This record gives sequence, C-alpha cells and structure tokens, in this order.
Amino acid sequence: MAAFDDILTTEQDLRAILGTPSTRAVMKVQNSLDEHTRAFIAQSPFLVIATSDANGRCDVSPKGDAPGFVHILDDHRLVIPERPGNKRLDGMLNMLANAHIGLIFLIPGRDETLRVNGKAWITRDPHLLNRCVAHGKVPLVAIGVEIEQCFHSIAPVATRGLARLGRTAVDGVRTVRSDQAV
Repeated sequence: MAAFDDILTTEQDLRAILGTPSTRAVMKVQNSLDEHTRAFIAQSPFLVIATSDANGRCDVSPKGDAPGFVHILDDHRLVIPERPGNKRLDGMLNMLANAHIGLIFLIPGRDETLRVNGKAWITRDPHLLNRCVAHGKVPLVAIGVEIEQCFHSIAPVATRGLARLGRTAVDGVRTVRSDQAV
C-alpha cells in the first residue's frame, strides 16, 4: 500500500490537472550561458546543488560565498569551489556515482532564480583552483559543471521568503530585521 491515497502515476493524469507549459516557457531553455545568465551568476551569493546517487537517492546542498564565487569558464562550463564544511561530502559522493547535477542560483531580494542542469566532475586542477581563492585560501577541490540546460524562472511563490531575506532574517521562531543585533 502506498503512503498516500489517490496517487497520480502518468504524465497524462498530471497534465490533465495542471496543464501544459506555454510555448514561451518551453522556448526559454538554453544550452549555454548568455549575457543575462552570466550576470545573474556573477551577482549570486548563494546556490543550491541537487545530486543523486546511482540508486536515485537525492541530496540537496547549499553553497555560498561572496557574489562571483562561481567562476564562468566559457558559455558551457562553470567552476564551483568546495569550501571547508562538515565533510559529509554527500553531493560529491553522489557525483562520483552519477554525474547529473541541478543548480539553482539565488539572489536575495529578487524573485527570479536561474536553473542550470548538466554534468559535474570533481577537479583538483591547480589552474582552476587558483581562480577560486577566498580569504587567502585555495580550495582543495572544486566542482566543474558542463551545462546542458539553463533558464531563468520567476517563481514569486517559491522565492517570496527569499525576497524578504534582503530585509529580514529568521532566527529560530522569531523574525529579526537584518540590521538588529541577534
């Protein structure tokens, strides 16, 4: 027995309820970066990386630093530095088994996101790592992404909370303005 009742199991059933995308929505998908997507990445201090292992188990990991921390190599490739963290390496371990990757770039205060899908490799190429220096430290590895698809998404419902991040921060249960001491 499924954990839920009245489950949809086909695209036809799903489309019958939610409809089909507009021509504009379909046509906005690109296979390379353009001037607008490059500018968005350069301004983004935060992204979320989605990966899955060989069995389909998923992980979503946040990455962030000063705007411009993701380096654009050309119209088809990005480099994301791996900064010290909890050393779980969930996403990178997934990349070893399944190179497919999804990225969502966010800019606090904006209701637009940039979605990038492609293939990822973990690199220790010194030329690339030296481009990723932050606070005087060169990362030990970076994530190289070969872009297969990218497109902007305006999702007011999904990003409404992020738009407020430019004005407020959440601390536990209470909300604190970003200019207040915590």
